[in-house]
Amino acid sequence: MPKHVKARAAQDEQEERMVRKLANSHHAPADWKWHAHMVLSSWAGKTPDEIAGELDCHPQTVRIHLRRFNAEGVAGLGMRPGSGRKARLTEQERSRILALAKQAPPGHLETQADGTMVARDEEGSAQWTLNALAQAAKEAGIRVKRSQIRRIYLREGVRWRHTHSWGDSSDPDFVPKGRRSSPTTPSRPRGRRRVTHRRTRASNSTHLPASAGLVCQWASHQSAARLQPWPRKNLGLWSPACA
Repeated sequence: MPKHVKARAAQDEQEERMVRKLANSHHAPADWKWHAHMVLSSWAGKTPDEIAGELDCHPQTVRIHLRRFNAEGVAGLGMRPGSGRKARLTEQERSRILALAKQAPPGHLETQADGTMVARDEEGSAQWTLNALAQAAKEAGIRVKRSQIRRIYLREGVRWRHTHSWGDSSDPDFVPKGRRSSPTTPSRPRGRRRVTHRRTRASNSTHLPASAGLVCQWASHQSAARLQPWPRKNLGLWSPACA
């Protein structure tokens, strides 16, 4: 069972005022403010488990910083220098990884003095990819994975690959989009517009489409809900819509 740890009482009024000022400050460093809040909660009678639940951390973290305050006072509220996870790569190794993208890929064809094109590594990649960069870094003696290389290049804003053309492909089964055709569905010739006929409503127009034997128009002396039929000469055809 973990031992119950409690923050000691303030040695003087100045130390207590400083702890409370750090806990309620809006401009103090986050670690100082966070640890000062632990001390205030402990002074209020809360256990490390209760304090950890409020601050969303592990109870052992609360015990560690309460012990530091008991031993060092206000100076123990800050994070110790050098704490945290150590960087896997040095700044020199990061610079060497970033410089790889400025070099030609191992499989890139270069023109020689006699006009011939030769690649430095015929089996290598013709353009930089994460796998190619990881392999090049490994050959340079840098132990790094492709995920870390990606984070390094994204953080520095350096492009490691060229723009890919979606219209070309090295796949032998690739067919350009404009040349695709289906054996069952005939392709519609380009340059022709599809004509869409719109249906005309009698309530929205003053004239209806003329048929082979009828021209309908509004009667000036009748209501708008009824149409006056006008037959054409020599054609005794009537439309049911106008009857």
